[in-house]
Amino acid sequence: MDSPKVRATTPIGRLAMATILRGLRRLRSTSFNLVKVLRANPLTLIGFVVVLFISVTAFLVAVVPPVSQTLLGHPMSIAPYDPNALLPCPVIGNSTVCAQPPSAEHLFGTDRSGRDVFSRVLVALPLDLAIGFAVAGFSLLLGGGLGLVAGFWDRPWTIGGIVSLTIMRVTDVFLAFPSLVLALAIAATLGRGTVPCVLAILLTWWPYYVRLTRGEVLAVKHQPYIVAARSAGVSEGRILFRHVFRNILEPLVVYFTMDVGTVLVVFSTISFIGIGVPPEVPEWGNMVSAYGDYLLLFPWMVIFPGLAIFVTVLAFSLLGDGLRDILDPRSRRALTQAVVPATSIAMSSSRAEA
Repeated sequence: MDSPKVRATTPIGRLAMATILRGLRRLRSTSFNLVKVLRANPLTLIGFVVVLFISVTAFLVAVVPPVSQTLLGHPMSIAPYDPNALLPCPVIGNSTVCAQPPSAEHLFGTDRSGRDVFSRVLVALPLDLAIGFAVAGFSLLLGGGLGLVAGFWDRPWTIGGIVSLTIMRVTDVFLAFPSLVLALAIAATLGRGTVPCVLAILLTWWPYYVRLTRGEVLAVKHQPYIVAARSAGVSEGRILFRHVFRNILEPLVVYFTMDVGTVLVVFSTISFIGIGVPPEVPEWGNMVSAYGDYLLLFPWMVIFPGLAIFVTVLAFSLLGDGLRDILDPRSRRALTQAVVPATSIAMSSSRAEA
């Protein structure tokens, strides 16, 4: 049996060792940039922590039933009540009042039917987050794939050029209408429900990724290293996936991260108007719509679902902005130029005091 030293001197061993070392150097460089960005921009750290907390909470809420739905209560349960359970309403004077303000028993209060608002906000989190990731992710795959084809094979009077022209003209037709208005029209045509609402948003969302991806491909495909690869006889498929796709992936990831929050806003807007998910389904936009008429009398019914939308969208926006600083060399260079003078000023001040 060969010793590790002998195996490392073989061509395969040297290739494996070089790959491992290259990966470690890239990981160390990325980690250094991440720490530097987080130190220079604490809002990115806040966005990352909030997104992580929201994601973990959504997972736990999705897999663990509420306490009231188990015999003895699950120790990991987060939602204290069944979101659709009608809790006993206290009698005040000669009338029964179900809408109770926030208290130790009901952190976000109860609605006019006696349902716990905190439990409904929590149970709505997995639905809203899953739809945001699903729509943005599928739009990235569909629009990104079409954008790659439209941008890479765009020579006129060729089969690729005809396909590229067809893709972009269809994309222009969808982009000619405001996405929210078009999504509302499609949702109203398909009927009320979660699946029709998701399809309505998806049908209006992928064109933006086509336009973004095609623009990035056109900016990369004429770079000198692409021309050199073609001159060396590298196949078109290898150039597309190994050189072009890898260099446009970073802006797509940033746009996807920020787009999750945008999809959530559109989904909540459709539900708010009344053509989204059914009224009995706990959903943030649904709750704001149902309780909007009672904002002055029972403000907690509207404030907490609206605050959940605001915090989630803001967290994804901050995280996406931070990812752009980490992944984009131009933003990274500007960030470094901003950090170094601040460090020099701090060192000069400390020396002057000494």
